[in-house]
Amino acid sequence: MTRILSTKKLSKALKDKLSDAKIGLVEKNFIQTKSIDFETPQLNDYLIFTSKEAVKSVLKSETKNVLSKSCLCVGNKTRSFLEKKGFTVLESTDYAEELIQIIASKYKSNTFTFFCGNIRRNTIPAFFQQNKIAYNEIVVYETKLKPHQIKEICDGVLFYSPSGVNSFLEKNTLENKTCFCIGTTTAKALENKTKNIVITSQPTVEHVIDEVIKYYK
Repeated sequence: MTRILSTKKLSKALKDKLSDAKIGLVEKNFIQTKSIDFETPQLNDYLIFTSKEAVKSVLKSETKNVLSKSCLCVGNKTRSFLEKKGFTVLESTDYAEELIQIIASKYKSNTFTFFCGNIRRNTIPAFFQQNKIAYNEIVVYETKLKPHQIKEICDGVLFYSPSGVNSFLEKNTLENKTCFCIGTTTAKALENKTKNIVITSQPTVEHVIDEVIKYYK
């Protein structure tokens, strides 16, 4: 029987899907996120979120007038969560690289407040600096690595973030394993480690599971 390791715990619906496909599952959370206290400076014209964690933390913080500002975000899950919580989302893309292209073409004269985690990629801040766009960046949650040594033999490993890749590699190797990645950013963290990488067509956990089932059919 094929067995895979998910580097984060899955919903019951997704576990059932794997079980129906006769794929065994080992699951462990390799990273942990938690909201942190932060000072809220002046909010700029638009807010930027690249994860649900950042949205949750901002809502917990009782930041004033946050709902009066429109948002740009990365990820469908982030978008639907923002909208559910009453935010107006003007733009959303699958990747930060696509979002900065939209900002370049439509929002270059505006200012931004970027809510992010302590481990974040430089794509958005670097773009703002290069284009002299006014922004402030507020770290609102922390990501901690939680490495586990996996004793079970697994055929594939499912990765959802570069941090998850780094955490896994602290105590495990990738030999003879196929890596399933939620998107190109996560796959990039593996590019010097293995050639056995499958990238989802859309960056969602559901798509990762679909790719696994398709691959082992």
